[in-house]
Amino acid sequence: MSYRAPSECPVCGGELVTTRLGCHNCGSELAGEFGHCDFCALDDNQTELLRVFLASRGNLREVEKHLGVSYPTARARFTALLVKLGLAGDVEPAPAMTRDQVLSEVASGALSPGEAADFLAGLD
Repeated sequence: MSYRAPSECPVCGGELVTTRLGCHNCGSELAGEFGHCDFCALDDNQTELLRVFLASRGNLREVEKHLGVSYPTARARFTALLVKLGLAGDVEPAPAMTRDQVLSEVASGALSPGEAADFLAGLD
């Protein structure tokens, strides 16, 4: 079983850096400070979204169909992914959903309660 390396320090919240690499085959180890991987900090849902987006050649309508969510939800999730990767500089904000749309997305299972809370907080 493989675990994802944490990207934030559990003590202070700072960014963690990779300082040691090891070979499972021969046991060799390298020590030093190695480059940061933005994609390694993505959670499983964000990684899946990125895979679906790439496989659909950037077509958000296909992402919407594959994930079984509405277009505004797919776009909002993709915008959040861009923000996480630090690529949101020129990204248009996702279209706003109404409170009823957000609740409908939660009821259908397309949005988690946490995502819904984020959307609803943005409506205030």
